[in-house]
Amino acid sequence: MSGGVDSSVAAGLLVQAGHDVTGAYMKNWINEPNVFGHCPWQQDIEDARAVAAHLKIDFHVVNLMREYRERVVEYLLRGYESGITPNPDVMCNREMKFGVFMEWAMEHGFDAVATGHYARTRQAADGSFDLCEGADKNKDQSYFLAMLRQDQIARAVFPLGELWKPQVRQLAAEMGLPNADKKDSQGICFIGEVKMSDFLTAYLPDKPGDIVDLDGRRIGRHRGLHFHTLGQKRGVGVASPVAHRAYVVVAKKLDTNELVMALETPDTPGLYATSCVVSELSFPNRELPVPSRLLARPRYRAPTSPAHVAAHAQGWQVKFEQAQRALAPGQICAFYEEETLVAAGVFQEIHTAPATMVGHRDAFSPHVDLPSPRTEPCQ
Repeated sequence: MSGGVDSSVAAGLLVQAGHDVTGAYMKNWINEPNVFGHCPWQQDIEDARAVAAHLKIDFHVVNLMREYRERVVEYLLRGYESGITPNPDVMCNREMKFGVFMEWAMEHGFDAVATGHYARTRQAADGSFDLCEGADKNKDQSYFLAMLRQDQIARAVFPLGELWKPQVRQLAAEMGLPNADKKDSQGICFIGEVKMSDFLTAYLPDKPGDIVDLDGRRIGRHRGLHFHTLGQKRGVGVASPVAHRAYVVVAKKLDTNELVMALETPDTPGLYATSCVVSELSFPNRELPVPSRLLARPRYRAPTSPAHVAAHAQGWQVKFEQAQRALAPGQICAFYEEETLVAAGVFQEIHTAPATMVGHRDAFSPHVDLPSPRTEPCQ
């Protein structure tokens, strides 16, 4: 129980269904003095405790700060330091909520861990469990659960999987939950309201270098490649010389410490990918035969896109039927068969399309800021 509405309603639904429920708050992080911002963990604990009291269930605060630092924060910092864009939300679910915390739950005699994720599980004929998208496609969070293992999914319960967000809000009011009107909290608590760039400033040293255009001409300076990601438009500090046409990050050259930017057009070189290599493959239920044609989701809330997967020395070679914008090494690609999640992997190599192959598409797509853990509502 995070103190938010989703996990509170999930607990309430389980109580109404007659289950023996205990609430628990994962205490992962307290802001250190050199990190500015607000992490409202004390208020969240009070809210979660109040909901548990309202539901007449026991409540625990489970201190996992050491494990969180080792398994999530260090992963985050190592990733940015090495030039990739990691996804701590996905790793937090695998390593913490359904990893260390689930182990704690099993050791204390519980049968399952329930969260407020908008996702579903379905038991197959052989007794195994599939992980599926939530009924509310606008809130579906199966992407963030993409790296879970079968043993974790088998003990996971998602009471909100068949519900839409407005229904959850209505249920919170009907249950009389003390936090029924609380706004959704985005992201992982250790970042709070701090911008990712501010967090990285506190833990990683600046490494300034040149910003160059596609012809190698110097157009500015950056503080460090770890502050930027492919597809980023804002926060770079380079003004576009062309009205209504923004500069966008298209490459990071680690060997020369150069950030490459170009004016975004329908066929900006380096911005759109036609294929990639994904490594660290994870299968939520069973391994898939390849070659195969699947639906790929390269980022949270991105529409799925048909892709052909084949075996590769590092995992899978993935070829998209439609070019994908601003894919970044280190991010997660989830693969589906209809609404069932069947595999996931980490972008290892990105193969960008020649300008003539991109075809026509919207050159003025929404801006991409530095990816941050503040993307998944706290569960």
